[in-house]
Amino acid sequence: MMTDLVLASKYLFYLEIQGVIGYSTEQKKTIFYSLYQEEVMQKPSIGFDYLQRISGKTRDYGVLAIQGRLAYNAEGDKKLESQLYNAYIKYKAGFADLWLGHNRPALGLSSYLDSHAQLFPTLVMQGFGFDRDWGLGFYRDFSWGNFSFTATTGSGMPLYFKGNYLTATRISKGILNQDNYTLGLSLAYGKTLETMGYHLMNPDPMQFVIAGGDFSFFWKNLENRLEFFVGKKKEKDAFALFGRSEASFFEEGRVKLGFQPIYWKIGDTWNYQVSLGTSFQISGDLTIRSLYQYDHTPEDHRVVFQIYYYRGL
Repeated sequence: MMTDLVLASKYLFYLEIQGVIGYSTEQKKTIFYSLYQEEVMQKPSIGFDYLQRISGKTRDYGVLAIQGRLAYNAEGDKKLESQLYNAYIKYKAGFADLWLGHNRPALGLSSYLDSHAQLFPTLVMQGFGFDRDWGLGFYRDFSWGNFSFTATTGSGMPLYFKGNYLTATRISKGILNQDNYTLGLSLAYGKTLETMGYHLMNPDPMQFVIAGGDFSFFWKNLENRLEFFVGKKKEKDAFALFGRSEASFFEEGRVKLGFQPIYWKIGDTWNYQVSLGTSFQISGDLTIRSLYQYDHTPEDHRVVFQIYYYRGL
């Protein structure tokens, strides 16, 4: 049986290279990252994306996914940082898809919005959940939408066991690629660690109880997304609101213009960011992006440029 599985397996392997450079008025210097130096995204890096399909003679059994990068840190003592982004195995059980490893928690937009190459930040980068987390998950599609549940460590990119955990679930109406919309409701409960990229900001797990809603709607050349969260974070009342609207132009939508406001409040601390972005797909492998962002609290005006190369080998 194992021989049949190996012989029937097929794989995809992609090379990923990106250059990132910008300028921050608050720091008054050139920067080589899009958001924060400690964050994983986005930095000058080289990496790979590997997908292995595991099949038998009659059906597919699952997928192995591994995506990693070697990133350059212009600031700090460690100039090169290894990053493990995707690292999971998914099993198609028939009644549902089950995964184990480092994958998306079932919480909000980030449970289905792929941001690994984007300059636009999301709410997870402001501490509302994790883009990737270590654990296991359950996912099932229906004709009307889907349901997912995950149980993860609540530590994000690194793996820690300090009494931290995160459970999350999301149910949605509408299939985005089929119906051009999806409306989701999410719940999350746990004690999570405050991490930024691979950096542990606080060694003590803190309460994280969140309810949220997300909405994505495609119409003609417009892509619109909304998201909100309300609950408790760090033992304090928390609220967050996110919006993004992008318009595509020319053949195959090779040029995109986007606008994105974000607002969040934790206890008495609040902030907002406003971002404008452009994207130009030069070829199927090469894309150039730019981002202007105003960050209210530090009164920072930031401009970032990215050249992104992603090619199958």
